[in-house]
Amino acid sequence: MQPLIGSGHSDNRVDLVFFSDGYTANERDKFISDANRLALDISGNQTFNTVKPLLNFWAAFVPSNESGIGSGGKPKDTPFGLFRDGTELRGVYYSKPEVARAACLSLGDKCDYPILMGNDPLYGGLGGEFTVITPSLANGALVLRHELGHSIIEIGEEYDGGYAYFGVNAANTLSTPIPWSHWFTPGPHSGHTVSGARVERSAMPLQAYAWTMLNTTASWSVRFNSSGTYARHLVRFSLSGLPAQSDLNAQLDGETLPWAPRPDIGVDRWHYDIHRGNSLSEGEHALTFTLLNGKREGIAQLCSAEILEFGDEGEFVSTPGHYGVFPTFSNKNQTSYRPTNEDCLMRIVTTPNFCKVCLEGLWLSLLRRVDLIDSFRVGCVETTSDTPSPAPDAKKWKRTLEVDLVPLAQFREEGIDGDESYTITWLKDREVLEAFTNKTRVEVDDNELALGSYIVDVQFTTPEVRVDKDHLLIECGA
Repeated sequence: MQPLIGSGHSDNRVDLVFFSDGYTANERDKFISDANRLALDISGNQTFNTVKPLLNFWAAFVPSNESGIGSGGKPKDTPFGLFRDGTELRGVYYSKPEVARAACLSLGDKCDYPILMGNDPLYGGLGGEFTVITPSLANGALVLRHELGHSIIEIGEEYDGGYAYFGVNAANTLSTPIPWSHWFTPGPHSGHTVSGARVERSAMPLQAYAWTMLNTTASWSVRFNSSGTYARHLVRFSLSGLPAQSDLNAQLDGETLPWAPRPDIGVDRWHYDIHRGNSLSEGEHALTFTLLNGKREGIAQLCSAEILEFGDEGEFVSTPGHYGVFPTFSNKNQTSYRPTNEDCLMRIVTTPNFCKVCLEGLWLSLLRRVDLIDSFRVGCVETTSDTPSPAPDAKKWKRTLEVDLVPLAQFREEGIDGDESYTITWLKDREVLEAFTNKTRVEVDDNELALGSYIVDVQFTTPEVRVDKDHLLIECGA
């Protein structure tokens, strides 16, 4: 096993381990390179950057007899048997959970969250007991961030059309307090209100996971109805196998939509949003996708399509950074609520950051497994005295008390934006020793007057955590 990014001993860190699947013996270097790229991507400047001192990343290479992952529901000869169920660029599944479980357990405290990485260049993944990803250049890090959100924070989706909405980022009823109310953006609200915040006005007249292969013979089309009462709307869809705009014509009610593929996307899957500032008329509408390039048949796929309608800015705040109560619509068109419009990677997989609510949840989840105090040491040190001693060779000793903290706040090796701090308080027999405030190492006389019970209280503060009900940001050492 090879270390990728380390911050401390595994007995007081959360360890994430990339396990190889579909990498043959001569592809070991590729696996290490893929794992290192993804670890650096999710921990550098975004997503897991501020919590990086709580994490270790490792790469565990296990050679496969065949290169790549399976398809059509059939695994290849690989350690964990990763495969796609069909042709769609969506889930990547494992067929040998007992092997993955044993591999993680064999590493002891060095494996808290196993990541099974299948050697495939295109989009795919899965959450749960094992995070499954591919090293896709466009999507690998995006999927990894999202799936680790499920695994580490224990939260559900925020995008529409799903079925699992739970955790700190979800409210399934308005009859109880909203769990993220301490993050609400202050300001006047009107209309439907709950816990002091308005429910933003929106609707989802269409949600379809098509997963259909496109051809030039017939267009793919779906009809939906609008109430005609919303000021603006969004057309959202995802495609794969379509690297050029000239390959596909997307239309709403016969009007061509100005979609543009990501320049480097190739045949990988990508997500597209077309924001339209006008109201849909009351009645029936049609969304149509027509394949124009016959050479793309067999790989061109419409993955998903969605229509969302919104009130004007006075009814629905779309401004980034606004925290309130935003409706989310499930695959059964049941409504739950999320904290922001589209500020979170749990809703928009192409977004590199968690919203503040999920980021707070990330801190709290990790600090349930990591103590702020790495170690507490007691020792002795010889000192010199300014007072003449009757015995020139007499030695004066002091007792040393020293605490090592997880390198956050003023002890970070790499600075971050934000006002973090550690407050360190030393006490003797429950009385505060003011002279030792914020010191990690103190010396006390080694005599009867200094005898007593010494403890150190450590409190960490960060603007990314506003509510700490379980006192996870406070630690005591003795």
